[in-house]
Amino acid sequence: TLKIAAALKVRGLMNIQYAIKNSTVFVLEANPRASRTVPFVSKTIKVPLAKIAARVMTGRKLKELDFEKADCLSLKYFSIKEAVLPFNRFPGFDTILGPEMRSTGEVMGIDKSFGIAFAKSQIATNQIFPTSGIAFISVNDKDKDDILEIAKNLHELGFKIIATRGTADMLEKSGIACDSVLKISEGRPNVLDMVKNGEIDIIINTPEGRNARSDGYYLRTAAVMQNVPSVTTLSAASAVVQGIKELQSNKKIGVKSIQEY
Repeated sequence: TLKIAAALKVRGLMNIQYAIKNSTVFVLEANPRASRTVPFVSKTIKVPLAKIAARVMTGRKLKELDFEKADCLSLKYFSIKEAVLPFNRFPGFDTILGPEMRSTGEVMGIDKSFGIAFAKSQIATNQIFPTSGIAFISVNDKDKDDILEIAKNLHELGFKIIATRGTADMLEKSGIACDSVLKISEGRPNVLDMVKNGEIDIIINTPEGRNARSDGYYLRTAAVMQNVPSVTTLSAASAVVQGIKELQSNKKIGVKSIQEY
């Protein structure tokens, strides 16, 4: 980023986006302008970055503007930005994320605890995660080793784990109690019936791909219609588990203004 900024002779802010494939880094765009993240970061650290950048563009030096980077690194709280994705407005639309910009807004969750900050960000997007109930887990082959810790944590938090046969066998072999449920193609009642009947409280489903006729597609679209929280990446699932753990131990979520932080 520094090399590109220097080569382009950018003063002020630069918005740069990368994609990584097979350990090769690709530059998608590099624009000499602010991004939508700048006001979010400004609120987080109480520094008007856009105003400072505008003055730097006119020739001022950072040291003249009393911009002390060290002050920004001693935060005693977490600020989490979440995109608002209105999938409930588009029935049948798959919730798998790609490179397209589909968000219609952004929200901010702040707390001294990471788990609560994450939970706040989800609540603000109408994704309210349960603190008990039934968790359905179905992951693709490359995620099977990494899902074990997440499933174990959910079980320890009191959730009943259910999964399709392959995932259920793997979890059972690892010592995690799990009930098996039928895939959509295996007969009825199956996991889709359970979602529609309100029997599942949270879904963790890492997709195999974008096949519109796959079990995952039907599950994710049904989850949107039934307002069942659905997580499609392991990193998000890990954050969700941390949030649930914090919500269980902190019955009340405290609220403070940004100025108090």
